[in-house]
Amino acid sequence: MTVQDQTPVSAAELDALAARLGEGALTTDSDVIEAHARDEALFCPHEGAIALVRATSAADVQEVMRFASQHGVPVVPQGARSGISGGANGSPGAILLNVSRMKDIISVNEAERLVTVQPGIINQDLKDHLAPFGLSYPPDPGSVALSSIGGNIATNAGGLCCVKYGVTRDYVRSLTVVLADGTLTKLGPKTAKGVAGLDMRHLFVGSEGTLGIVVEATLRLVPKLPDPFTAVATFPDERSGLQTVADFMAAGGAPSLLEFLDSSSLKMLNEFGDFGLDGDAGSMLIMQVDQNPADSQVTMAQFAEVAESWGALDVAYSDDPADSAALIAARRMIQPAYEKFANAHGGGQLLDDVCLPRVAMPEFCDRLKELQESSGLMIALVAHAGDGNTHPSVFFDAGDSAETAKAQEIFGEIMRIGLELGGTITGEHGIGFLKRDWLNNELDEGSRRIQITVKNALDPQGILNPGKMLSAI
Repeated sequence: MTVQDQTPVSAAELDALAARLGEGALTTDSDVIEAHARDEALFCPHEGAIALVRATSAADVQEVMRFASQHGVPVVPQGARSGISGGANGSPGAILLNVSRMKDIISVNEAERLVTVQPGIINQDLKDHLAPFGLSYPPDPGSVALSSIGGNIATNAGGLCCVKYGVTRDYVRSLTVVLADGTLTKLGPKTAKGVAGLDMRHLFVGSEGTLGIVVEATLRLVPKLPDPFTAVATFPDERSGLQTVADFMAAGGAPSLLEFLDSSSLKMLNEFGDFGLDGDAGSMLIMQVDQNPADSQVTMAQFAEVAESWGALDVAYSDDPADSAALIAARRMIQPAYEKFANAHGGGQLLDDVCLPRVAMPEFCDRLKELQESSGLMIALVAHAGDGNTHPSVFFDAGDSAETAKAQEIFGEIMRIGLELGGTITGEHGIGFLKRDWLNNELDEGSRRIQITVKNALDPQGILNPGKMLSAI
């Protein structure tokens, strides 16, 4: 039996499932289901779910998957639903399995620098909990205050400090996962090293709920991150800022953060809040380094030299943690600033996630400007520029069908350009539903065959998050 030949489950069968779960965990209230049926993505269907289960334990997750496997019912794993690719959206006949109530920090192992958590814990809450131990969990997506560790694992989330500290995958020591048939299994060793068998834990990192459901994760930690030195450089245009990034990194620059904002983004931030950014600049770079003071000063000087060689209007420095915090707080407000702008101009925004070789970013920016001119639509750009992860946003009037169609076409063209320049269609947001039809453009025939073989082996009925990441290959 597969999802395609699923027989609808009865109310009595759902009642029987509810009796095996925690009290009040399952609901079939249509309004409650609708409120939980989607993430933040546009243009992604979310209708048709038959139940919502708000799990509070691994046992709840196992019961749901046993039921789903027995009845051929699709299951959509969910966390905070802060994603923007439709990966957590409902599908016809599905049970929404939300693990956001599973948010305990089970243990902190200071000696081994490990923390074990449930998947619903919010990234920032975990960071705050670890601070008194003098430990840090580095991955810091822009949605750090909203997104859950389970969701970060599902998409292999990155963030601002990845240029030095890496992404979620680099910190996953082991996972406890519920498979499609309800089996509970542990993946990965407890030790820093371990090569016994295939590395299955990393197969599940970035799998977007298509292979199993993470119910517990043990994460590697590092000593508390030091306060950084910060430099800010402004430029007369976007290309100069991105060329500075490429040359600085090629010359051996080792920042702990290197962010890019174009002129449109700077203006939108200033309209959103009193950030005091240079609204007349063509672009801005925020660079941080957290080495010892002497090495940090060397890196700052190196950055300034490269920036000035590309015509920087100004390069300023600070070793005041308050200055650094204020700049990063402003950077993290870019999406609310975009939303304010979008709401004032028809309500439409498509946020892309193309990761490129750093040397390709200047040309990518040139191509975006050409798209903006040819389409007449606003395209703003921010980037985790140190690792080439760009986030172009296309703004449009959502009430105008022709303009909406044009925005969707531009969204796809941005991915095509990214691939042409040697990049990938997603650096950290995931495929979900939004980009599923583009996955074939990136993966070759052998890679597609491997991925489908793995999916079919672990989920032979195709009940885990159907219609999403792997459904179009």
